[in-house]
Parts: sequence; C-alpha cells; structure tokens
Amino acid sequence: MLLTGILLGPYVCNVLDSSILSISADIRKIALIIILTRAGLSLDISGLKKIGRPAVMMCFVPASFELLGMIVFGPKLLGVSVLEAAVIGAVLAAVSPAVVVPRMVKSMEEGRGVDKNIPQLILAGASVDDVYVIVLFTTFLGMMQGDGISIIRFVNIPISILSGIGIGLFTGWLLALFFQKVHLRDTVKIMIMLSVSFLLVTIEDDLTTPITFSALIAIMFIGISLQKYRGEVAIRLSSKYSKLWVAAEVFLFVLVGATVNIQYLGEVGIAAVLVIAGALCFRMLGVFVCLLGTNLNKKERLFSMLAYTPKATVQAAIGGIPLSLGLACGDIVLTVAVLAIVITAPLGAFAIDSTYKKWLSTSKSDLL
Repeated sequence: MLLTGILLGPYVCNVLDSSILSISADIRKIALIIILTRAGLSLDISGLKKIGRPAVMMCFVPASFELLGMIVFGPKLLGVSVLEAAVIGAVLAAVSPAVVVPRMVKSMEEGRGVDKNIPQLILAGASVDDVYVIVLFTTFLGMMQGDGISIIRFVNIPISILSGIGIGLFTGWLLALFFQKVHLRDTVKIMIMLSVSFLLVTIEDDLTTPITFSALIAIMFIGISLQKYRGEVAIRLSSKYSKLWVAAEVFLFVLVGATVNIQYLGEVGIAAVLVIAGALCFRMLGVFVCLLGTNLNKKERLFSMLAYTPKATVQAAIGGIPLSLGLACGDIVLTVAVLAIVITAPLGAFAIDSTYKKWLSTSKSDLL
C-alpha cells in the first residue's frame, strides 16, 4: 500500500488528484480514529493494570532512548548540531499506531500473547508515545526559533494524557447510558461514535490554551469505557469497525506513501540509514529496559522490541514542518523522516506478521 502511494503520488506518476492530496491529512486522521476506537473496544484494561510499571514506562522510555541515540549519532554522521539532532530525533522517535495498532488488535482477537498482556502493553504504549514525542518536537522546534524551553509544555504531557483518559471514559459512559435508553441499529451507533470522535479531534485542534487534552487517547478510551458498561454492544461495534478498517487501511497507507518524496532519498547517502539504524537500536534497548522484571521470555521480549519500531503517520505529519519554517536542518529532517517510513513501516509490519504466531503463545482460554 505504501509503495502504491509512492508510485501514484505527486513525486512519481502524479496520478492522485490534488483535491485528495489537500485533504490527505484529514483522511489519514479518520483512518487513525477508526483503528484506535476498534482497539479501545477490544483492549482489556484490567490486564493492563496488572502489568503496572512496564505499561507506564513503554509510554516514554523507548522514545527517550531513541532521541538519545539520535543525539549521540546525529552530529557525527549528519554534521548537524545537538539541537538539530534533537529535532530530528523527536520526529523519528514516534512509533506508528497505524502500523502497530491493527496488528495488536489482530493478535488479541487470535489470543496470541494475551495471557501475558503483550499486545495490550504495546498497543497502549504506542498510543501514548506519540503524545509525548510531539510535545518534545514542538519544544525543540521552539528552542530553534529562539523561544527557549517552555516548562508548561512538559507539564502538559501528563495532563493531556490524563485528561484524554478522563474525557474518553466519561464520554463512553454517556454513550453506554444513551445506547441503553435508546434502541438504535449498530450502524447508527457507529455514526454517533464517529461524530463524537471527530468533534473531540476538532476541539483539540482548535484549542489555543497552554493546557490541552489528547483527543486520540480520549477516542481509544471511549471504546474501553463502552466495553466496560455495555460489553455486548462493544463486541458488535468492534466487528463493524473492523469492516470499516478494511477501506480505511487502504486510504491511510496509500496516502502516507503519497507524502514520501523519493527525490530526497538519493541525496542522503548511507549516513542517514546508519543514523536511523543506530537510533532504532537505542529504541529497542529502551523496550528491553521497560520489560526488565517481567515474566516475558526471550522471544516475547524480542517480539515486543521489533513491534515497537515501525514509523509512518507521525513522521509523515510533522517531518516537513522544519523545512516549511525555513530552518537550516529542514531538508535533512524531512529526508530522515521519509527514509524512516520507507525502511521501518514495511519491515516492522513484516516482522510483526511473520513472528507473532511463532513467538507469542495462544491463551489458555482459546486452547480450551
């Protein structure tokens, strides 16, 4: 799908209509909303509570390690300053929910790794990871523009996550109450949930206050809340969302592919590839640190480390911002972002698909 997007996009065959490309970001966000809601409807939050410390650490430790890796390798291999390396690292450090979430949902549906809460752990971490990284990116970007370090942005990280969880749980409870009182077809319920999700995203985008909330986390927790209060409805709606995802997946990855400017790939050379590889090694080390003290075996830990590497949506969304702002490092930031998508999205997806059946055990309940 990524390759199709690259070929059809404006940088190769230029077949896609400009009107589609102009709303590409909105279409990709709709697809992300669909898969995050489906994830929430399937996620066992009680199992996640049992994990405790590793679940919290997965939200920020791997991204921090990857950012550190970029700061270590970037100045030497790419000839950039430490602050420019931090900006590149912040773009690179986000994992892709679009690649990871559907695969973890599939793993949960098949009962793979569920007994040890492996897909739940990766799924929840991947959703929060992006919030943390984007805040770091805006902070480093502000420092490059002379704004200095904004403490309020760092304070906003836990607040936006916790407020997103609270808003999602409350909204899901209201929807569960409404669906109990008013009998509607499941299709209508889907339309209502999508409308609420779009409204939350719009509110987040339009907020100008220093303290905000994470709409994508709220959307996932709507599904979790609905699952808790109206379990049977959640199961049916999850099935409906899985059908929506069939079409949404095509739009998401083809349009991500269309954002990839392959002209940059010939300009970077081996240095950028080495930097990405080095940063990913740091990221995998970060995942390993998070899993210390857990009951996961070697194969399950290695699976978790590989599953936390794909890049796509965030890099496509923010990779071009430094260039559009006229920063000297803009070209190299975009190049590394594009290269990270091209390398890690297909390889990460392939690594998950080819190993989860071999390395993750089936739950006991499924065996019975």
